[in-house]
Amino acid sequence: MAQMNMIQSLNSAMDIKLGQDPSVVVLGEDVGYFGGVFRVTDGLQRKYGESRVMDTPIAEGGIIASAIGMAVNGLRPVAEIQFADYIYPGYDQIVSELARIRYRSAGEFSAPVTVRTPCGGGIRGGQTHSQSPEALFAHVAGLKVVMPSNPYDAKGLLISAIEDDDPVIFFEPKRIYNGPFDGDAGKPAVPWSTHPKGEVPEGHFTVAIGKSEIVRPGSDLTIVTYGTMVHVSDAAARSLGLDAEIVDVRTMVPLDADTICSSVARTGRCVVVHEATRFAGFGAELSATIQENCFWNLEAPILRVAGWDTPYPHAFEWEYFPGQARVAKALKAVMEAS
Repeated sequence: MAQMNMIQSLNSAMDIKLGQDPSVVVLGEDVGYFGGVFRVTDGLQRKYGESRVMDTPIAEGGIIASAIGMAVNGLRPVAEIQFADYIYPGYDQIVSELARIRYRSAGEFSAPVTVRTPCGGGIRGGQTHSQSPEALFAHVAGLKVVMPSNPYDAKGLLISAIEDDDPVIFFEPKRIYNGPFDGDAGKPAVPWSTHPKGEVPEGHFTVAIGKSEIVRPGSDLTIVTYGTMVHVSDAAARSLGLDAEIVDVRTMVPLDADTICSSVARTGRCVVVHEATRFAGFGAELSATIQENCFWNLEAPILRVAGWDTPYPHAFEWEYFPGQARVAKALKAVMEAS
């Protein structure tokens, strides 16, 4: 085991797979010589060469299209889109080609492409570097959608994604690249070395895609969340002294409804938390799934805490970001409802 932040654990995952499997290649804007804008691919081109770790033009549609072509010809590309906000020029390729190749070819071809992209706010990125578009991809049949909340899961899930024979959209919450964030921007940054999930095996291991994790057991209510909001939700529950059970979704698609619903059935109360825009966000799917499966167990309405239905504002970032106060307000409301 070694202490790693999320940047280091993701780098380790790609390093391992590049070393193990000659069909694995990495491509994207600045991933090679520069090592990525967040340094996630640092040193990989020097180690494996320009034919395995390739810099591309600023052309997201071309990056995705190239990765699809590589995949159907036997490679396992890991394509980086530098910010999730800029994945949209590649969206047509992802939806119309990447997600449908197995179906369109009646199983003759598959597309083992992993698309990595940093998402979320909290770094003063404004409306063009802060989006969380996971719901747009969860809606597309044929894609798997993943968002880890810590370095251990990030490495294990990325290795699983690269080894998967179907396409995986891998969202990385950039606010927690260097340490867990509880939503209080006024506090000094905390490194991953202070967190148990900052201990990461140095070798190969996997975390299963399609399995959620109960990161904090409890009996008062269930908080269903993912990414940065796992840490914000934990801090909010502790501030109220609640014995909250927190389920880290980890994988939006395929969704581990069994783990989520068994928790809600046991506690009888639920709050869903995510950073993305509220309306038609992934929290709506979570709420519907819980309602359908746990209706007779619920003692209060399911509440959602999410980003506002506006572009992510640069000047009012922390008013948009679903911090501890907004999460705590929802927790209190659910606990007081009868």
